[in-house]
Amino acid sequence: MLLVGAAPALAQPRPAATAQPLVVAYGDSLSAGYRLGPTEGFAPRLEAALRKAGIAARVHNAGVSGDTSAAGRARLNWVLSALGRKPDLVILELGANDMLRGLPPAQTRSNLDAILADMKRHNIPVLLAGMRASGNLGVVYRRQFDAIYPDLAHVYRVPLYPFFLDGVIGQRALQLDDGMHPNARGVDRIVTGILPLVRRALGK
Repeated sequence: MLLVGAAPALAQPRPAATAQPLVVAYGDSLSAGYRLGPTEGFAPRLEAALRKAGIAARVHNAGVSGDTSAAGRARLNWVLSALGRKPDLVILELGANDMLRGLPPAQTRSNLDAILADMKRHNIPVLLAGMRASGNLGVVYRRQFDAIYPDLAHVYRVPLYPFFLDGVIGQRALQLDDGMHPNARGVDRIVTGILPLVRRALGK
């Protein structure tokens, strides 16, 4: 499923070091900018923050609302092929919908493992954005789910932002009225938290 037939595009030489860095925000509605304006979502706000820091990067929004880890795994081939060049960094943010649907943590782990394996095989740097299970799913589920992200970050030796919604969950002023998604202020909080790791991953 992953990257089959995509090798020619991904095998192209990396552009010169002076080229604009390409960051791909690959995830679900949390990174897609659900119910936000065109400049308010994670990708445009991260791009603005990087440019403010003097890093002329382009952040491509590859978030799809409703995606589970399985759906993200299934579309990876198409997304990477359509880019036309190898990303300098992929921010992998998936798993929240798996958790909300109560899908088995082993399934989520398997899908994220497969995505990370393909990224490694094609030498694409990854920043893994973690998610945490809701307390109402029980202690066992929460322990198994929450362990996925640090475990995989260790296995693949990729940087980990432990919780994508850190500082947003439980803060009504930073959330939409559904109590789950960040509003524009919440997105800015996420960007502030993750920006140092993004800069480090880009060597900036």
